[in-house]
Amino acid sequence: MTTKTLKIDPELLERAAALLKAGRLVAFPTETVYGLGANALDADAVRRIYAAKGRPSTSPLIVHVASPAMVRKVAREWPEAAETLARRFWPGPLTLVLPKQKRVPDAVTAGLETVGVRMPSHPVALALIRRARLPLAGPSANLFTQLSPVTAEQVRGQLGDAVDLVLDGGPCQVGIESTVLSLAGPAPVLLRPGMVSRAQIESLIGPITMGADGPEGAAHTSPGQHVRHYAPRTPLRVGSDPGPESAYIWWSEELPARVSVRMPKDPDRYAAMLYDTLYKLDQQDLGEVVVESVPGTGDWDGIRDRLKRAAAAGTPG
Repeated sequence: MTTKTLKIDPELLERAAALLKAGRLVAFPTETVYGLGANALDADAVRRIYAAKGRPSTSPLIVHVASPAMVRKVAREWPEAAETLARRFWPGPLTLVLPKQKRVPDAVTAGLETVGVRMPSHPVALALIRRARLPLAGPSANLFTQLSPVTAEQVRGQLGDAVDLVLDGGPCQVGIESTVLSLAGPAPVLLRPGMVSRAQIESLIGPITMGADGPEGAAHTSPGQHVRHYAPRTPLRVGSDPGPESAYIWWSEELPARVSVRMPKDPDRYAAMLYDTLYKLDQQDLGEVVVESVPGTGDWDGIRDRLKRAAAAGTPG
């Protein structure tokens, strides 16, 4: 089946919605990265996501909704903290992990009794969910552990014919995956940092704790907890000593390198450029990519997390 990228219009959205209702896969843009969408209530469709990505069944999927009311289709509880955070950050790059409804297949949640839910802000994503009238399971539209795509062309380059339709909504504006916060236990737990920071969340609901990565081979409480993740094909290292065949990605001090890429000093703008920059460097014949360490402040947490895991992907073992 040929993957196509077409102009977004009502007829195309209707076609995409019909594919989703038939249990097929549709890649769609969000403000974070492109997602690989399937009907979140159809276990067979969800398993197609895992097969297309080569994703282990221990890594749960995020469910995308078009309104807080749609959350009730997949989550059985909506605590006050969820309401507070949704009013501030939805639609937007914050995923809330909540106790799941029984109708949500175990394939979505890695067999756990919780489900991650978010309302994306991209107009194409919202229009698609509303047209399909379905909550959509939607991990990043990439091969497992590789760079998340921030353009439709990058989706096609990784997944090819494994996806039935690609909706092209232009480049993603946030550029890295959503913050994931669990509200399923007695206290809120930050499971994956992103561009909604810990400080922003705590300003609304009080102190939160930091979660740990799930053990290898067991179900993870959130996507993005594998040690190796978000990696370009070119080996990546965080440091300040690029070699003669290196690309050097820097934000504060340029050093001699075969390719020099200057990044913004603002974390939001840095995040928006990061994956696209790494994709472009992958097209060149480079020995490695060296990335200057980013600041240690909380507004850079999501970026530091992605760089740490991308660098781990290049290590042996």
